Order: sequence, then structure tokens, then C-alpha cells
Amino acid sequence: MDIKAADYLIFDEESGTYIENPEQIVRDDVEKHYWRNVAKTVIKDWRLYLMLVPMIAVFLLWRYLPMYELLGCFKQTEDAKTVAEQYYSGFSYFRTLLFGTGNAELSMQFMRAFRNTFLLSFYGLVFGFPVPILIALFFNEIRSNITRSIYQVLTYLPKFMSTVVMTSLVIMLVKQGSDTSGMQPGVISQMLSHLGLISTEAAYGGLLNNPAFFRAIYQISGIWEGAGYDSIVFFAAIIAISPTSYEAAQIDGAGKLSQMRYVVLPMIFSTIVIMLITRIGSLLNVGYEKVLLLYNANTYVTADVVSTFAQRNGIAGALKGMASAAEMLSNIIGMLLVIGANTIARKASDVSLY
Repeated sequence: MDIKAADYLIFDEESGTYIENPEQIVRDDVEKHYWRNVAKTVIKDWRLYLMLVPMIAVFLLWRYLPMYELLGCFKQTEDAKTVAEQYYSGFSYFRTLLFGTGNAELSMQFMRAFRNTFLLSFYGLVFGFPVPILIALFFNEIRSNITRSIYQVLTYLPKFMSTVVMTSLVIMLVKQGSDTSGMQPGVISQMLSHLGLISTEAAYGGLLNNPAFFRAIYQISGIWEGAGYDSIVFFAAIIAISPTSYEAAQIDGAGKLSQMRYVVLPMIFSTIVIMLITRIGSLLNVGYEKVLLLYNANTYVTADVVSTFAQRNGIAGALKGMASAAEMLSNIIGMLLVIGANTIARKASDVSLY
């Protein structure tokens, strides 16, 4: 390729010669002293960068450093040696989990846990995702700031309870009863029994001891716990809508429901899509704490998820490599779901997470 002086210089009509482009001079100076300018910026705003140190330490110690242990998925870790001292076993754990090689019972348990994880997350997405949007729409229609604040506090409050407290409340509400000791079932169990929605035997046996009711209890308690707090993002998007949009809709004769349909929802559509993508990304990441506190041996068939499977076999069963492989599979599928959902959203609506 031929390179000419005109590619780097400009012609000065006054002197009749070629001179260096002033813009190029500035760019060269910036590139030459780039790190010096960075150092000056850091020294000038050192307080802000000092505040980043704890966050960086947290990410290094709890996010990046544990990634080394992922090698346990490919090493023989079922003894007292460290991961560095183990020898590679290839994809033996993955073959066991997916195809039952060497341990068909463990593979069956993993497939059951994987199915339960997907179903719990899918039901949460279908029934739980729209609820925060509806709550945000409800908050937007409350004109009194005091009344809205009271309702917001009441709906946000369950999110600030610990998982142990929340699950304890759920257990008390649906606890089992006993005819011999005179102990009555939980309030919710009694109410459902009186309404004829469940049998008296089911109420006295305890809803959490019946696999058929676990998923419903998990989803309803999850909506009660997090729907109000999750509505904050949607409510913030709604209050950012210009009042002129409502005025134009009113002039056209739109009522409240029509305003929600043709003004509010289209305006917050991008926020809904982004939140939906992030929700799909965590489709297989069901927190094990809540399930661990609610389930028991009677409800494994519908309650056991990948996280509790990994906890039970990795800690209690000393199968660390198998547990790591199970979590690795779940995370890989979750990453693929995020990529797929983001691609579909970008092509269908021009709104995407990245």
C-alpha cells in the first residue's frame, strides 16, 4: 500500500507547504501522555477511587478467586486432597449426571432436581413477573402521597425480612394439626379446608408435607415477599413519563384503563424487556436457602432443586466434584438463556440488555 504525506499532513496555502494536522497533534499528545493523565485523574479524585477498593476486594475474594474451584468439575475431588493435587478425570461427573454412567440413581436425582428447578422458576416467571408491574400501575393511580407511601411500605416490608423469618411464618400458616393432641392446623390450612379447596386430611397432614402443594406455596410466598420491592423499578419508569402524554390521551377520550394500555405500558416497554431478560437469565438459579428451609424428605419429588441437590451431595455426601458439575451445568444453561433471550428481544423489538 502506498503511503503519501497527504495522508498525515495538510497543505498550508499561506506558506505553500505541508504542515502537520493540528487535530493529529492533539491526538498524538493525548496518546503519548495517556497514563500520566490517568494518574492525574486518580490523584485528583482519590477519595472516589478509594471507595472502590472494598467493592473490588469483594469481587476478587467472592467472585473471581472461587472460580479456581471450578476445576473440581474436571478433577477427582472425592478425597482429602486439594483441587491442585487432584488428577484430571475429564467429563466423568457430567456423564454421570446426564447419562447415569456409573451411578444411575444419582443421575435420576439430578434430572428430578433440574426439572423442579426449571418448573419453579418458570412458574415464578409466568405468575410472579407480571405482579410487580400491576402493583406499580396501582401505585401510579394513587393521588395521595401519604396513602401511596403507606401502601409502598406495606408491600416492601416482606423483602426486608430474613429468609428464616419468612419461611417460619409460612410454616406456621400451613402447619400440620393433630387430633390426639388437639393441635389445630395452620390458619391458611384451616381456611382452605373450610372453603372446600383441600380436604380435612390434607389440612391436618400439613401442606408442606404434601408434594402437590409445595410449588404453589413456594410461588405464593415468593410473590408476597418480593413483588412489592420489585415494583420499584417499574414505578420509577412510570413516574418518568411526561404528563403531556396523559393529557393528550385524555383529550382523545382515553379512560384510565386506556391510558394504562396505550400510554403507560408502551412507555415502560423497554424496562419490562430488560427486566424480563435478567429474569430469564436466573431461570435456573433458584435460591437454595428458602427451599432448604421449606422442603423435607416427603416433598423431594417436587421440591428438590439443583442447589439443594448440590448442597446435599457436596457437603453432606462429600461428592464435591459432582455438586460442582451440577451447578456448572445450571449456570451454563442460564448463560445460554440470557444470550438467547437478549438476541430474540433485540431482533423483535430493538430493545436489548447489551
